[in-house]
Amino acid sequence: MQFKCESFEAFDTHTLFTIVRGRVDVFVVEQACPYPELDDHDVAVTTRHIYSIDNNKLLSYARCYDRNAQYSSIGRVLVNEKVRGKGYASELVATAIKCCKDQWPERDIYIGAQTYLLDFYRSFGFESVGEEYLEDGIPHQDMILKVV
Repeated sequence: MQFKCESFEAFDTHTLFTIVRGRVDVFVVEQACPYPELDDHDVAVTTRHIYSIDNNKLLSYARCYDRNAQYSSIGRVLVNEKVRGKGYASELVATAIKCCKDQWPERDIYIGAQTYLLDFYRSFGFESVGEEYLEDGIPHQDMILKVV
């Protein structure tokens, strides 16, 4: 799968619409989770959006952003249900990790993982920190990937 890695300013209107529609389809509709899907991280100058689109459909997406002085972060990780099970999630997360390391080489990488994906993220070296918590009614666990 070919990924693009772009800032918000680089999006044309069709790309922006396709990404927003895909994220809402997964995080709001599929997961039955009504919440404000878009936030200020989306438009931050340093945020990088990693995605693949085919026939005007979002196949995969993640965003890498500046969380704070200690961490970069990967979030909104998704693979379209029509292409799940083909290894694209692993390619996407590996690309997102590389993006964070390139953009913020001195920072560890933070994710707020849905708990059913803990083993998946552990396979990349992420380690659980803190206690499990509910976010929008979905069990999550904070995880950190040490990069230095």
